[in-house]
Amino acid sequence: MENNTIFDDVFRTMLEKMPQLVIPVINEVFHTSYSKEEKINQYRNEHHTASGEIITDSYLGIGNKLYHLECESRVKGNMVIRMIEYDFAAALEDIALADGIYEMNFPHSCILYLRHNKNTPNHLNVRINMPDGQHIIYSVPTIKLQEYTKDDIFRKKLLFFLPFYIMRYEKELHSIEKDSKKTIEMVEDIESLIVDLKKEFSSDEEMELYTRLAELMERISDYILNSEKNLKERIGAIMGGKILELETDKILERGREQGLEQGLEQGLHQATTKIISQMLKENVSWDKIILYTGCTREDIEKLTEKL
Repeated sequence: MENNTIFDDVFRTMLEKMPQLVIPVINEVFHTSYSKEEKINQYRNEHHTASGEIITDSYLGIGNKLYHLECESRVKGNMVIRMIEYDFAAALEDIALADGIYEMNFPHSCILYLRHNKNTPNHLNVRINMPDGQHIIYSVPTIKLQEYTKDDIFRKKLLFFLPFYIMRYEKELHSIEKDSKKTIEMVEDIESLIVDLKKEFSSDEEMELYTRLAELMERISDYILNSEKNLKERIGAIMGGKILELETDKILERGREQGLEQGLEQGLHQATTKIISQMLKENVSWDKIILYTGCTREDIEKLTEKL
């Protein structure tokens, strides 16, 4: 049975650390028109399920509206039951009495399917039958990430989807690994994606966002490609190399503008040191660090001593 922790971890990391990437997703799902500068309030609520389990959910507030997004990596499951359970608990948090009637406001919720099949519906529904004969349809829209092409993602600014992009290849990985032509096509596709992503960012603040996003892409990639050694190494080299390239390019460009040769050399060293330090913290092997950065084993040993 698959452990979905990595998908949940990446999803929640983006919600908490890069909430600005959620704005285009909300606009896509709920047909809103929020700008990227929109103020986002983050809420975390602990709820007890029927089995006694405590679930901590992330909710986003924009203006006077509350949004609840969840990701699902399994095609089948009872996700809609969990959603209504979470949303009912969230609505109870702010229940209010008005004109003698208690009012509950459910959040605007949706499910992002990392995988789907032909039977995955556009909405998941629960019919709630009341004892007096009335009924309510609780409906949650679904978004099928693999239906979005690379062009769709960049045109609609749905960068939130990028860490999961490689999952569209997972059913064919074994055949791709054994076919050099298919391998080249996949590698070129991922490389062009990284290049397009690089074009989306310009300022120093955006560079940090790019680096975080690229690292999450690499995490999912390593997991999905775990059994395909050749693909894992080639895709990993692309992702790791592009992160370093972005850091060094920006510092070198800044140095050229200032016309300081010393600043160029110092900037390059700082960028490389920063990348190697992060890799060491993430327990990346020395062989991979040497591959990604072009540094020697002696350079890494010296840096390790300083750290």
